[in-house]
Amino acid sequence: MATIFSRIVAGEIPCYKIAEDERFFAFLDINPLAKGHTLVIPKQEVDYLFDLDDEVLGAMQVFAKRVAVAIKKAFPCLKVGQAVLGLEVPHAHIHLVPMQSEKDMLFSNPKLQLSPEEFAEVQRKIVEAME
Repeated sequence: MATIFSRIVAGEIPCYKIAEDERFFAFLDINPLAKGHTLVIPKQEVDYLFDLDDEVLGAMQVFAKRVAVAIKKAFPCLKVGQAVLGLEVPHAHIHLVPMQSEKDMLFSNPKLQLSPEEFAEVQRKIVEAME
């Protein structure tokens, strides 16, 4: 059975896509900690990030860096934080979260409730910043 993330990549479940190449996919987190909170996943269905081979893991970080640079441009912040938790979905993923302080990375914080229009605007800003 495919993970929810594999179903998103396959287009079976809609998402707000930020970037994609032959191996990786980035899309907005549907329960964001901040505007711009993006998930980066390998298209390869692997549960644990550190089970990816070294070359793929390194390439995933480079892909995530391109996305993070665009997030920072679209949503000015001190830094874009990176978190790897991996317990909620059995598919390796990196959270990229714009932050003004370390507290912005607390996953126990209340999640933003964004409308479809707000998600679309966040998506547009990041995608434009990637160009």
